[in-house]
Amino acid sequence: MRIHDVNVGVETNTKRMRVARGPGSGKGKTAGRGGKGQTARAGYKALPIFQGGATPLVRRIPKRGFTNSFALDVHAINVEDLELAFEAGEEVTPESLLAKKVVRVRYDLLKVLGNGVLTKKLKVAAHRFSQSARQKIEQAGGEVVVLPGRTPVAEKQRQRKAAAAAEK
Repeated sequence: MRIHDVNVGVETNTKRMRVARGPGSGKGKTAGRGGKGQTARAGYKALPIFQGGATPLVRRIPKRGFTNSFALDVHAINVEDLELAFEAGEEVTPESLLAKKVVRVRYDLLKVLGNGVLTKKLKVAAHRFSQSARQKIEQAGGEVVVLPGRTPVAEKQRQRKAAAAAEK
């Protein structure tokens, strides 16, 4: 094979297949739909899990666990990330983390973890802190500010019930 033979016979814009136009077309008679039956008819639509009448795999496998749709997304960053991204004396907030592209995902709560070493004095504002992260920030001469976080739906319902009971 030579380099000028590589693209010989390759069509970039292939013509669409015209089905049911006689036996000479190669897609005559059944128009590529096979023999008779449900799938040969117009309007046929099977579920993606359909397995020919057998119990589908998704129904045969046991289900485990539970996904809490009301759970808050907690995003964790380490002290070493703050060390790399911020200069001494700067203020670390969720907005500044987004601006410096340290955090690039959506989350409900921000938690600072203590992995790494912190040598700079920073004022860190987050929703949660691990014990080691709090210790490292304060040892470096920094300040820890705990932000109020979103409360889960169940917590809001408990607060409403408590308020209603207090009114009575």
